[in-house]
Amino acid sequence: MTSLTTVPAYAVPAPKAPLERTTIARRPVGEYDILIDIKFAGICHSDIHQANEGWGEAVFPMVPGHEIAGVVTEVGPGVTRYSAGDRVGVGCFVDSCRECEYCERGLEQYCLKGTVATYNGREKNGDPTYGGYSRQLVVDENYAVRIPQGLSLDVAAPLLCAGITTYSPLRHWNAGPGKKVAVIGLGGLGHMAVKIAHAMGAEVTVLSQSLRKKDDGLRLGADRYYATSDDATFSELRGQFDIILSTVSAPLPIDAYLRLLKVDGAFVNVGAPEEPNSLNMFSLIAGRRTLAGSSIGGIRETQEMLDFCAEHGLGAEIEVISADEINEAYERVVGSDVRYRFVIDTATI
Repeated sequence: MTSLTTVPAYAVPAPKAPLERTTIARRPVGEYDILIDIKFAGICHSDIHQANEGWGEAVFPMVPGHEIAGVVTEVGPGVTRYSAGDRVGVGCFVDSCRECEYCERGLEQYCLKGTVATYNGREKNGDPTYGGYSRQLVVDENYAVRIPQGLSLDVAAPLLCAGITTYSPLRHWNAGPGKKVAVIGLGGLGHMAVKIAHAMGAEVTVLSQSLRKKDDGLRLGADRYYATSDDATFSELRGQFDIILSTVSAPLPIDAYLRLLKVDGAFVNVGAPEEPNSLNMFSLIAGRRTLAGSSIGGIRETQEMLDFCAEHGLGAEIEVISADEINEAYERVVGSDVRYRFVIDTATI
């Protein structure tokens, strides 16, 4: 059985430093492991937050990337789920305790002992984890998912974060026919939220700072599109929505958005701003509204999401880049200059 030593990768050597080409060690393929030749890796805004230590102390050198799509090239002797040649994906975590009530329910993302992050984390033996900005990955078969043939690997890669991060709350809060869903922000997460909510049968409204992306929003499945920079938006839409899904990673006037909910409506946050938001509790009390959060999805639900996307012909809107464009791509993501997800062709690493 092959013992891996080093593979090419792109890493952040220190907080806020540019990414640079390097090599990293990957563990040998164990009994229940699969070796994946990574073909594409999406760039998520959370990669940038973590590379900048925006969410707290991080592990360096850091190889980001938790939107991973590739092909199995080797399997351990105990592997039963996959064979060489299978198309697979890996998302935001690569292990969990497997014993707590949430792991047993297929909600590994809420593992009571904490998941092992795909990067900027530590394996159970203390070794750092390195993500998808690399040529290969070794992962336990239970933490990979199968990419359906109906999805090309490049548009599938962002679904391993952007897709499941929006699918999970939309499914949990029952988006579907007869429901009115508002999506705040039309970016890497938001554009997938629009596609998925529309495919679920909901009436979809985009709430964006301006009307600059209105044509895109309507093309992707939105029924309506409003600019939040226009005060009239908050008057016109008051009390209209069953679900508001916030996909932005910046502080928001939460009270103003809560007033757009119907009685018993839910404001669900999947964006993770570095700065805190403020809230007047009367905005919740006045309409028996719910303020909630949601974090990616478990392995079972991630597979469900991929199958749903394949069935409905949904993939991310992407711009494929070479590895030497990653630093420029980071700058463009921060400047909201991407429609709607950068995907690295890892053959160029």
